[in-house]
Amino acid sequence: MKYLRALILLGLCLAPGSLLAEDLELDGFLRQGSIVFGKTDPKAEVTLDGRSLRLTEDGRFVFGFGRDFAPGATLKVHHSDGRVVERVLAIEKREYQIQRIDGLPDSKVTPPEDVWERIQKENAKVKAARAVDRPDADFLSGWQWPAKGIISGVYGSQRILNGNPRRPHFGVDVAAPTGTPVVAPADGIVTLSEPDLYFSGGTVILDHGHGLSSSFLHLHELLVEPGQKIKRGEVIATIGATGRVTGAHLDWRMNWYDERVDPTFLVPPMPPSGEGEGG
Repeated sequence: MKYLRALILLGLCLAPGSLLAEDLELDGFLRQGSIVFGKTDPKAEVTLDGRSLRLTEDGRFVFGFGRDFAPGATLKVHHSDGRVVERVLAIEKREYQIQRIDGLPDSKVTPPEDVWERIQKENAKVKAARAVDRPDADFLSGWQWPAKGIISGVYGSQRILNGNPRRPHFGVDVAAPTGTPVVAPADGIVTLSEPDLYFSGGTVILDHGHGLSSSFLHLHELLVEPGQKIKRGEVIATIGATGRVTGAHLDWRMNWYDERVDPTFLVPPMPPSGEGEGG
């Protein structure tokens, strides 16, 4: 199934086994916001648009595409025997929800000047936590929803307030009562645990290795500390209404290095019951 899926995604017309003969497998969607897992000869060197990718001992790797990623990307596998396998990946463009709201007070659109220094310091902390580049491949542990609830916000959506476009929403929102458990969606290491950031309130960042990280925003109670090793399904926090929000929910975001990716590509749709188990 993975072999057939890779053929379809790459748009290749190859004889059976030819993709494997080139020692390159891909699993994922070639779409803006997506996360793709690959496997190749562990002795090879792999680059995406010239950027070197980490490989595990058995040749596994991961990469992702941001919200507005370009229409194409070039994946190259440089084998130890001198062969170079090159794939030009066509990245599907997505349509995002746009909401226009006019007539808002300025205080609801732009933070006051006296908090900008605080915001800049907090942004630096978050950026440093997301820049962690560990060789451990915790992203191979499997994935599940970090919380149970109703999906109230989606990746890529954007508001235009009083005619001014705001930053797009880079996560998926799960609405649930304050105190609802938040679990690790996959194995990882805690790189940030802050109870009161201006925009995101209680915030935890979990690094999954190879540049892939999860951020959990607007938390009520934080139950982990930086440097702590976490297993998939372990409770790390509870849902809250902290930071700049109007109600209790979890905002789950993911990054592949500086690319903001859509975590819903890793889990099945949230069931109507909100049970949220994934695979």
